[in-house]
Amino acid sequence: MLQELDSLPAGLLARDAHELAVALGAPTLIHLQGRRSPALFVSVLMHGNETTGWEAIRQLLSDYRVGGGSRELPRSLTLYIGNVAAAAQGVRRLAGQPDYNRVWPGGDDRDSPEAQMMRQVVECMRSRGLFASVDVHNNTGLNPHYACVNRLDYPFLHLAALFSRTVVYFTRPTGVQSLAMSRLCPAVTLECGKPDQSFGVSHVREYLDACLHLSAHPDHPVAAQDLDLFHTVATVQVPESVSFGFGDAGVDISLAADLELLNFRELPRGTTLGRVAPGLGTGLTVLDEQGAEVSERYLEVSGGELRLRLPVMPSMITCDRRIIRQDCFCYLMERYNDHLP
Repeated sequence: MLQELDSLPAGLLARDAHELAVALGAPTLIHLQGRRSPALFVSVLMHGNETTGWEAIRQLLSDYRVGGGSRELPRSLTLYIGNVAAAAQGVRRLAGQPDYNRVWPGGDDRDSPEAQMMRQVVECMRSRGLFASVDVHNNTGLNPHYACVNRLDYPFLHLAALFSRTVVYFTRPTGVQSLAMSRLCPAVTLECGKPDQSFGVSHVREYLDACLHLSAHPDHPVAAQDLDLFHTVATVQVPESVSFGFGDAGVDISLAADLELLNFRELPRGTTLGRVAPGLGTGLTVLDEQGAEVSERYLEVSGGELRLRLPVMPSMITCDRRIIRQDCFCYLMERYNDHLP
């Protein structure tokens, strides 16, 4: 399934994301030689409808000789272009496909063709050596730009803070690119708002250019005023058997229509999220970092209203029903600055 190239195919940077399946035919690893080594690894289109990473790469590489520009690439770059088949249809993943950002080494899926492909990518980069890894994503809900790390080492935190002072530390879900690459080098995931926002493209482009110009990773603490660190403590899902909507009648869970506005807000206990039909408990599944079901720790139902039992900060709340079914409803976080090394 994976093809490997040592240069950009002619005309590739002129292609929109939905045209890459025709241009490439498969997920593709492209090694581009620069002045310094080892390479910066950048992955885009792990989800086919999250196009900001590809748009930023198009702009970035057009400035350098490898993409038709006039300047030498300051550091070698390996680009991984992921789910081109889903990008052709403008969806996160195709029916029958696993999530491309849940099948990397370290996850539960070890046997699917996609999991074998990601293992091949990791082994290739292990043998070549890596400077840093950046995985670029978009959100469907209203969220600020932020970076995610899976280790609290100083080089990881500096790499994240270079993108945003808002940084999220998580260890679940597993099988994600950044967790796999964190075993080889400093690694971050970038969350860049919605894919139709031009600011997201320019922000990622500038960040990747800054990474290419780094000569080394700082190995000292990030200044306290430069970092707001949060820890993902739980994942909230809607069970397949439960019907839901946003302000809708006649469903098992009727969530508030404006919940997206609560992303990255520290909410007090008792905050109302919606209403739940009798006999369903909270109606939602909440999994902690070990995968244990902990809905009653974080949620309660009183008079039919679904409320927070503890103060938390949600992220990635989305009203996109398809994304909720394919992934999750949101994540719950706590402020984590006191845990910095």
